[in-house]
Amino acid sequence: MNSSLQADCARCFGLCCVALPYARSADFAFDKDGGTPCRNLQDDFRCGIHQHLRDKGFKGCTVYECFGAGQKVSQNTFSGMDWATNPKLAKEMFDVFPIMQQLQEMLYYLTEAVNLNETRPILHELKMAIGEIEKLTQLRAAEIKQINISNIRMKIKKLLIRTSELVRAEFIHKTYKVTGKRSDLIGAKLRKVDLVGANLQGALLIAADLKNADLRKSDLIGADLRDADLSGANLRGSIFLTQAQVNSAKGNADTKLPVLLSHPNHWLTVKAK
Repeated sequence: MNSSLQADCARCFGLCCVALPYARSADFAFDKDGGTPCRNLQDDFRCGIHQHLRDKGFKGCTVYECFGAGQKVSQNTFSGMDWATNPKLAKEMFDVFPIMQQLQEMLYYLTEAVNLNETRPILHELKMAIGEIEKLTQLRAAEIKQINISNIRMKIKKLLIRTSELVRAEFIHKTYKVTGKRSDLIGAKLRKVDLVGANLQGALLIAADLKNADLRKSDLIGADLRDADLSGANLRGSIFLTQAQVNSAKGNADTKLPVLLSHPNHWLTVKAK
């Protein structure tokens, strides 16, 4: 995957730690308003508890992904001028960041799609879409704020759905041993279930038991995998799975991930049973 579509915190001005709001919960230890620096953010724009986020009650930070929006806004859109020493730029920078994050996220999925053998029938359309969105990311801040992000997402969604259909073509009519709808699989018992080629777009799989499940060729775009147990599961060849989703789940050394994703440090290194 293109490194520009991955967060590079060393080249960012801590934008996710300032621009975004969060509420005290199981994911965050305290409330924070949007536009207000997190109390853990240091003067060098680094997190003071980065190595201990989960222990300190900030699990939410470990599962957030900007897809490279932070460094693009910091270094490209604002030419290396940070919000702390240029306070007049702060609000506009914070307004641009979430828009850029969505554009970068779409680029991430499109880049994955364009590199799949199954997408050859729509390769030209995918490349055209990538070019169009890349142009949007290079606009000036005031122009980025005027982007109708909803319309763009709808257009890209159609391409991603077509990608999913092409990848899962031989499994489209397969009957899956899943009780309930994709929107209601919280805590579902799916241990060792054959989910090869399953359409799990946007599925709520919070705390689901997916131990030793076969998820090859499945579509996991937008699936909520918080605390889902992926120990021993096979996700090789699944599509639209992100590192943030993996980070939010449980797993172990036997969990098989797509080649571009890695096992989070918090996963236990025990063998799946």
